[in-house]
Amino acid sequence: MASSGKDKCIDYVEFNVTDIGAARSFYGDAFGWTFTDYGPSYCEFSDGHLKGGFTTEGKPRPGGALIILFADDLQGTLKQVEQAGGKITKPVFTFPGGRRFHFADPDGYELAVWSDK
Repeated sequence: MASSGKDKCIDYVEFNVTDIGAARSFYGDAFGWTFTDYGPSYCEFSDGHLKGGFTTEGKPRPGGALIILFADDLQGTLKQVEQAGGKITKPVFTFPGGRRFHFADPDGYELAVWSDK
């Protein structure tokens, strides 16, 4: 399998928020970020370099943005995470644009891995 050049790199940051409109206003006004809406519970942002998202499908965790890595081979990466001692907290699921899973590292930090395949 050919590498995408971003395999196993941080690719996306996701914030659980209580109000997407308020988050858009704050980050747009404070930092000039741009936004793309994907329904009432999800909005993607771009700071011109990195993309991320705001979702209302979880509770806000101050200081706890979800770090999302990209994988060329999602299933292979899931196996590597488990073999390295990670605990899968949300099995692979699909969403518009791809598939992903969540895991906890040995210290309990939650991260996710996604693939467009």
